[in-house]
Amino acid sequence: MPRRPRFTVEDGIYHVMMRGNNRNVIFHDEQDLGFFKKLLLQNKFLYGLKIYHYVLMSNHVHLILRAHEGKNLSDAIKRINVTYTVYYRKRYEGVGHFFQDRFKSCLIQDGKYLLECGKYIELNPVRAGIVSSPGEYKWSSYRVYSGETNGTIVDFSPEFDGLGDNPEQRVRAYERYVNEGTIDLKEDDYFRKGAYGSSPFVENLVSKGLKPASLKEGRPWWKNQEITRTVPVKK
Repeated sequence: MPRRPRFTVEDGIYHVMMRGNNRNVIFHDEQDLGFFKKLLLQNKFLYGLKIYHYVLMSNHVHLILRAHEGKNLSDAIKRINVTYTVYYRKRYEGVGHFFQDRFKSCLIQDGKYLLECGKYIELNPVRAGIVSSPGEYKWSSYRVYSGETNGTIVDFSPEFDGLGDNPEQRVRAYERYVNEGTIDLKEDDYFRKGAYGSSPFVENLVSKGLKPASLKEGRPWWKNQEITRTVPVKK
């Protein structure tokens, strides 16, 4: 997949994904996971980020975050990756690339698109067969939204407040929304295109310089709405 320059905007919401090189394991135990969470917290404050959703899997990480300045996105993720790599090599040794290429990112429109992306990453452990429900998985933002735990890492998504008139209503509505079934975002296309949202949202980004990783003749890529459709999955 051709590499394109990182496209960022002011006050953008991004879905970020980092994967171990060759899909190798990057978290072996709770000490590793806990250390990475500390890095998220430190760099969230250092770079003025808001972290709306996250999930830490054994060989990859998903984050949905807001960066007021586009440059802060790359600086924060680079610092997290370098610091964690040093920690990992000191604990387990090894040489060579630790993370697979550079991190992937995709700009997200707010509203239903932000909710869908949060749901998508919090259901990662369910799709992987690790747990039967997202609340059983300790290393994601779901338990904060469901009211099971508090967390300084997570900033409540602006869409969360619109789910009810009080905290209890919002929690119940969010639980129903996430647990009613997963969605298929066709992850490769999603990150290749670099934006997830309505046609006007994506067209505006294109006008500002957003380009997909590869271009093909035919219908403009941002007109193709295949990746924005929700697909219910039978339980």
